[in-house]
Amino acid sequence: MQADIVLLPGDGIGPEVVEQAVRVLEAAAQTAGVALRFKELLLGGCSIDKYGTAMTDETLADCRAADAVLLGAVGGPKWDDPQAKVRPEQGLLGLRKGLGVYANLRPVRVHPDLVAASPLKPDRLAGVDLIVVRELTGGLYFGQPKGREMVDGRERAVDTLVYTDEEIRRVVRMAFQLAQQRRRKVTSVDKANVLESSRLWRKVAGEVAAEFPDVTLEHMLVDTASMRLVTAPAAIDVLVTENMFGDILTDEASVLAGSMGMLPSASLGDGGAGLYEPIHGSAPDIAGKGIANPLGTILSTALLLRYSLKLPEAAARIEQAVDQAISDGLRTVDLGGALSTQKMTDEVLARLK
Repeated sequence: MQADIVLLPGDGIGPEVVEQAVRVLEAAAQTAGVALRFKELLLGGCSIDKYGTAMTDETLADCRAADAVLLGAVGGPKWDDPQAKVRPEQGLLGLRKGLGVYANLRPVRVHPDLVAASPLKPDRLAGVDLIVVRELTGGLYFGQPKGREMVDGRERAVDTLVYTDEEIRRVVRMAFQLAQQRRRKVTSVDKANVLESSRLWRKVAGEVAAEFPDVTLEHMLVDTASMRLVTAPAAIDVLVTENMFGDILTDEASVLAGSMGMLPSASLGDGGAGLYEPIHGSAPDIAGKGIANPLGTILSTALLLRYSLKLPEAAARIEQAVDQAISDGLRTVDLGGALSTQKMTDEVLARLK
């Protein structure tokens, strides 16, 4: 078996963590009898510097033709001008839309040996094993009209929150399918007491729930959900929500694991290439120092093996190797240790073999 993987290292620490994660991905794929072919392309600020755009049409075409895409991170101070017409994030949003990946899966599991790295009390973290399913191609980030204008001598900005019933249905259905493989509970997060789009979300979620009588559905307002994530996170199994709410809640949930550097993600659609990336940003303050935590990216390659290449055993081997490295007391700087990006990867590889 052979698979084509597009690498988009991006900006900041992205190239560092992607380089190391590829070592683990290749090793795991090789043991499963799969040969990987890699093609490295530009996305984000580095693409702006070379091509004047955050993502070229050729890059998108290559990503669409691949079996999976592994992304590092985009952005940084060099391109951090809110007034700029071309920004690194446009490449990421365009890539998600272009690939048709409408569901972003972010698993959050607290390793027992990393409880001390989280600011939450240990009793709050016991048994935390949840997954957030964030709608990825609709909502405020893509709604039209959008823009700024002068009205009666005053500047006005407009963003539009739009969802169709089918956009909601497909991502909620994916959440229920995941819940069937887990603890059979879905928490649908909205703001139905205020937003019309959330009232549609709640209605459609109820309709989808009728298709899955073996799964329990609970509705929760986003403000309550933000509180529950830190007061009772173990009670959450699969949490599904719209684009902006998911963007915010998943960053909040990263605190549970002790570091944003620990968390992977998978962006999936109905077939086609999946997009895999750690949830952290480009971290320009530590870029080039060789101290970035590679585990979020390494665990993202496990999701790549599981969802795109259909190799669950190879995925589990990576996850077990990461768990063992942590259990053996190995830590990067963000977790209170001193291991470099490469050395941490070496230790994971040693346990993978």
